Amino acid sequence: MMTRFWTNSPTWGFRDAFSQLNRLRDQMDLLSEVMLRGRPVRSPATTGVFPSINLTEDPDRYYVRAELPGMKADALDIQVVGRNLTISGERKIESIGEEARYHRREREAGKFSRVLGLPGEIDAERVEAQLINGMLQIVIPKAAAAKPKQISIK
Repeated sequence: MMTRFWTNSPTWGFRDAFSQLNRLRDQMDLLSEVMLRGRPVRSPATTGVFPSINLTEDPDRYYVRAELPGMKADALDIQVVGRNLTISGERKIESIGEEARYHRREREAGKFSRVLGLPGEIDAERVEAQLINGMLQIVIPKAAAAKPKQISIK
């Protein structure tokens, strides 16, 4: 800024170099999404088949909540391997007919699989899952070694 003031010369874009690179990166990401999927993923009307997931924890457990409206429990496959949780299944939407003309189509159908890396060691033998009104809740107890230990000062 001072150079421009004293010499009355342009800054040659050094100040905006990173913002221009970030904008170029965003445009390249959007272009690759369009080329790979045929439409941008960031479009609000295209959420895809993947369920939205929240992962939280307390001192004893991890909690995974996934939105799966219209899914049945027998259509889901939940597995724990090491520190990874896999939720997979297939979302089916009943067909209205071949002559139906859509004015808006935002719900996607198809197979999905989500793999979540958990932040700590878990007790895989005591994992519990339940599906109530389209909300999947998985309770994953932490392994004894992963639980915080209170240390008293002598």
